[in-house]
Order: sequence, then structure tokens, then C-alpha cells
Amino acid sequence: MMSSKKQSFFRSVCALAIPVTLQSMLQASFGVVDQVMIGQLGAVEVAAVGLAGKFTGIFNVVISAVGAVAGIMLSQYIGQKNAAETRRSLTVNLRVCFILAALFMLAGAAVPERIMGLYINDRTTAETAGRYLAIVSGTFLPAAGVTILSTNLRCRSKATLPLYAGLASAVVNTGLNWILIFGKLGAPTLGITGAALATLISQLVYFMVILGMYAKYREQVEIAPTGPFAWGQYLSMLLPLLVSEFMWVLGENVYAGIYGHLGIEATAAMTLTNPVQSLAIGALCGLSQAAAILIGKRLGDGDRETAYQEAKKLLFYGLAGSLLLSVIIFFVSPWYVRIFNVETGIRELTVQILAAYAAVMPFKVLNMIIGSGILRSGGKTTYVMVIDFTGTWLFGVPLGLLSAFVFHWSIPMVYLILSLEECIRFAVSLVVFKRRGWMNQLKA
Repeated sequence: MMSSKKQSFFRSVCALAIPVTLQSMLQASFGVVDQVMIGQLGAVEVAAVGLAGKFTGIFNVVISAVGAVAGIMLSQYIGQKNAAETRRSLTVNLRVCFILAALFMLAGAAVPERIMGLYINDRTTAETAGRYLAIVSGTFLPAAGVTILSTNLRCRSKATLPLYAGLASAVVNTGLNWILIFGKLGAPTLGITGAALATLISQLVYFMVILGMYAKYREQVEIAPTGPFAWGQYLSMLLPLLVSEFMWVLGENVYAGIYGHLGIEATAAMTLTNPVQSLAIGALCGLSQAAAILIGKRLGDGDRETAYQEAKKLLFYGLAGSLLLSVIIFFVSPWYVRIFNVETGIRELTVQILAAYAAVMPFKVLNMIIGSGILRSGGKTTYVMVIDFTGTWLFGVPLGLLSAFVFHWSIPMVYLILSLEECIRFAVSLVVFKRRGWMNQLKA
């Protein structure tokens, strides 16, 4: 039997983790359906959507960095019961997010084909991906608002609200994909352009629903914050995270470039693994969110020992869950690839890549929890920046380049070799975690 404290912590984890997990799983599930529909268009369209996703991935991780800082500040100030600083933290992070989103939107809309040409030599695929990116860039502003407002709701123990908004958005996206890609219900057959329009419209729906929820459930704060905003403290958290996330996603884009130069089949096979990877990580990403919020509140309240012990429990939960999912992925992947209308060679490559992914997934999950949740919760984000840089640029990128262009190995082996950087990243993170230097209380 668990003690009352353990039961209380477990309930708190579930209250935060389950809605986040369900939201990620539902969106990833709908993503699988969307991928299947796009997969009916052919290998070029599949690869084009995957390549466009690499650029939007840069935007997503940059905005996620701001969202992570917002989560650190909101959870710590809520833990301190400082309502005025909580409100100011929300306002500042919203403004920063919208500015960054506007810059990315301008780049994606102005020179989409040039950006896509950085990822692949095939001109037809680059042009197709560019048309898709030009439209999808319109999602960046609403996505910025969704990120910060969802973080605010979760920190205020209203984690189910973003779940409902995400479900509505996923349903709209899937329905519009079916209508606009294939020309159903009297609509024109737009192919990949229809997929882009469906993504844009569903993201606008997502933002409007989240905004309505925030307006209804927000807490009124009459006390205005006193003194100037602590920009030094804010930037000391944000800049390392921006550098960390940017360097990490730049490394991911180098990986995409490696895959792209291995051929269209390799690029298509990697793209087909994306829904499975999203589902697997989404199934456990709630633990990372729970870690950031719960540990942040403990540190804000000054309870360092409880924060450390609860962090260890969250890592154990992640390890157990990731091992189970790895086994499932390994055995299910041969059936998964049969739903796509692609060549047999692409299916075989996809199965092999998923086997490699299953082998390294536990380390990916543990890194997500310890890096994106625990170590960031105290605001000392420089630790995370150094760890991410070490794993990606001192190990992952060199190993990927060597295995692909020096040893000329196949893409499944290239993926496995460069993914070994996850093991290095976790080893370094564990040392930092045990030394407890990351445990810090923010000052208003």
C-alpha cells in the first residue's frame, strides 16, 4: 500500500501527465491518419511534407523554449503564491512568443523553396515542399499563442482544457484533410495544398478555443507587480534555452540533410516513422510536463529535498513506460508499414529504422524528462544548453556524417549510430542531476 504522501504525488502526476499524454496521443493518432492520406499521393509528397516539417520544427522548438521559461516562471511564482509576478510572467512571454513567430512566418512565406532546397537536391520535391511551407507558415502566430496559454492553464491545474482544445483542432484537421486533399463533399481536389490549408485552419481553431478557455477561466489579479521586470533573470533562463533548442534542432536538420542526400527512398522511410515516434514520445511526454510543473512548484516553495525525491520517481515512471513501448514498437512495425501505398523497399527501410528507434527510445524518454522537465525547473538552463550541445554536436552530427558519407552505411544503421548521442546525453544529465546544482528558487 502506498502512503498518503505517495498517493498524493501520484495523483498530482496523473492529473498533469494524463491530459498532456492524451492530447499528444490523440494529435499523433490523427497525424497517422493524415500521413496515410498524404501517403496516397506518392513518395514525393510524403517526402515534401516531412521536409517542410523540419523547418516548422525549428520554429516549434524555439517557441517551446519560450514556453518552457513561461512554465518555469509560472510554476515557481504559483508555488510562491505571488499572483502579481505570475500575471507579469504570462504577459512578457506572450509578447516574446508573438515576435519570434512573426519573424519565422515572414521567412517561411517569403522564400519557402529556397529554404527547402537546403534539405534536398531533388528540385521537384523542393518545389512541392516550398508550396506546402508557404501556407503552413501562417500557423506560426496562432501556435505561439496556444503554447503560452496552454502552459498557463496547466500550471493552474487546468490541464484538461488544452486537451479538449487539441482534440477539436485534430478533428478539424483530419476532416479538412480528407475533404481538401481528395476533393470530397464537392470541394476541389487540392492534394498537398489541401493538406497545408487544413493544417492552417485547424491551428486557427486551436488558438480560438484556447483563447476562449483562457478568457473564461483566468484568475483576476488586482495587485500590480512592483518594481521593474527582472530581465536579467529572464534572459539568463531564455537565452541558454534558445541556444540549446536551436542548436539541437539545427542538428536534427543536419540529420535530415544526411537522410535527404541518401536518396528519396531514405527520406520517405524516415518520414513514415514520424507518426510512430510522435505517438511513442507523446505517450510519455506528460511526465516531462508534470516534472517541470511539480518540481518547479516545490522549488518555488523552497522544499528542495521533496523536489529531488519526486524527480527520481518521475524518472522511474519514464523508464518503465519507455521499455514497454519499445517492445510494442518492435513487434508492431511490420504491420504498421502495410497501411502506406509505397514501394516494398521503403517499407523494409521503415521497419528497420523503427527497430533502431525502439532500441534507443528509453534514453530519448529519460532525456526528455530529465532535460526538458527536471533540470529546467530551477531556472538554471545553462546546464541543459551544455548537455544538449555536447550530445548533438560533439557526438551525434560527427557520427552521422561519418557513417553516411565515409562508411556509406544504410539509413537504418546511420540512424542507430547517430542516435547513440542520446546515451551520452543521459549519462551527463544524470551526473548533473545527482549534484543538485540545478535546484534553484526564482526571485521576483
